[in-house]
Amino acid sequence: MAVVVETKELLQTVVASLVAGVGITVVFSVAIWGVARFADLSRNERTLAAGGAAVLAGLAVLVTLAAVAFGIVVMSSS
Repeated sequence: MAVVVETKELLQTVVASLVAGVGITVVFSVAIWGVARFADLSRNERTLAAGGAAVLAGLAVLVTLAAVAFGIVVMSSS
C-alpha cells in the first residue's frame, strides 16, 4: 500500500522549522537589544557596560549569520 504522506518526516520538518524560526528571531532580537543598550550606556558614559552590550550584540549577529549560512547549506545539499 502506498503512503501518501510520510507523517514522521513531516513532523520533524515542522518542529525543526518552528525551532529555527523562533530561535533565530530571539537571537536577532538580542542583537537589536544589545545595540540599543550600547547606545544608551554610551550616552551615560558607562563604557564597560556599553562594551559588554556591544560584545553581546556582535555575538548575536554572528550566531544569526551562522544560522542563515547553515540553513543555506542544508537546503542546497538536499
